[in-house]
Amino acid sequence: MNYGEFGGQYVPQELKEKLNEIEEEFEKAKNDDNFKKEYLYYLNQYVGRPSPLYFAKNLSDYSKGAKIYLKREDLNHTGSHKINNALGQILLAKRMNKTHIIAETGAGSHGTAVATVCSLFNIKCSIFMGKEDIKRQMPNVERMKILGAEVIEVKEGKGTLKEAVDAAFNYLLENQDVFYLVGSCVGPSPYPEMVKYFQKIIGEEAKEQILNQEGKLPKAIVACIGGGSNSIGLFTDFIKEKDVDIYGVEAAGKGLNTNQHASAIYNNKIGVLHGMKTYIMQDENGDIREAYSISAGLDYPGIGPEHAYLNSIGRVKYDSITDEEAIESFKLLCRLEGIIPALESSHAIAYAVKIAKNYSKDDSIIVNLSGRGDKDLATILNI
Repeated sequence: MNYGEFGGQYVPQELKEKLNEIEEEFEKAKNDDNFKKEYLYYLNQYVGRPSPLYFAKNLSDYSKGAKIYLKREDLNHTGSHKINNALGQILLAKRMNKTHIIAETGAGSHGTAVATVCSLFNIKCSIFMGKEDIKRQMPNVERMKILGAEVIEVKEGKGTLKEAVDAAFNYLLENQDVFYLVGSCVGPSPYPEMVKYFQKIIGEEAKEQILNQEGKLPKAIVACIGGGSNSIGLFTDFIKEKDVDIYGVEAAGKGLNTNQHASAIYNNKIGVLHGMKTYIMQDENGDIREAYSISAGLDYPGIGPEHAYLNSIGRVKYDSITDEEAIESFKLLCRLEGIIPALESSHAIAYAVKIAKNYSKDDSIIVNLSGRGDKDLATILNI
């Protein structure tokens, strides 16, 4: 599927055949009432959906502007939004009689979710994770192992999310009966559309919840973006609501004026990465440049193709938050609301606090609190 000039399937022919098989089964599953019923059963009874939409009064008072609501994806089983997609895709893999699930992970949230559903359905699980991410996300590494997953250390390059995705696609190309459970709305078609389908429950719930609590739509919604799965999950049901401002927050790392950031849209170069055409981090020689963020889930050198399209038509405003701002907001939410957010989500919190004063106190802003931050405590304590 293409999103304007973005997206596509820029992969070898052998891989296209596997992807087309997945797409065909995905289209059948979407129209299968039994598949949808089973998916919703596990979302409700296993994941714990719907996740709450929490009015953060103390944070709102501090921000001196609009009321800030937090979509509490951190309260899902496994502690993030990643379980929504992992559950949907493993049910699809079961339909296809796949016997081995592989996945990439950066912060370890997706890897933990995949290991969890593989344990639930008794399917072999292998997780590719960069050497650098293994060092900084050891609690999630141990969780994956306890759940029965094989964690494969990727030593090439910087050893972060890009290299983990590279390794997973290479393994998929070389092995039969393997299902690659992609964690973000990136990669060749049908993955971006498939991940969106399984994550859009976030925005569907949030819209219903805010209408029940406020009696009107929010003035703005905010989510952080690495590849962009939690954000497209929140955004999808609001895109058609023209009076709702939508903000996607990339990682500015140590500053956009340095080479240590992960803002692909700011970089403003279009190219091909992991089988998709999108905005990418590219150097003067045309090579993929290393992305950097204190958050392991945001240091991806590209962005999902639908996000690239939404930027190109001006429907979503994409901006960025530095490491320093994210750390400050991490601590702020801990102290004001008693909630420990993921460093990824802290970027969105920081941005919401920054823009709240642009709206009236009768307005509301929804922030996707995409994950919990216990995985990031070592990073914070070592600063």
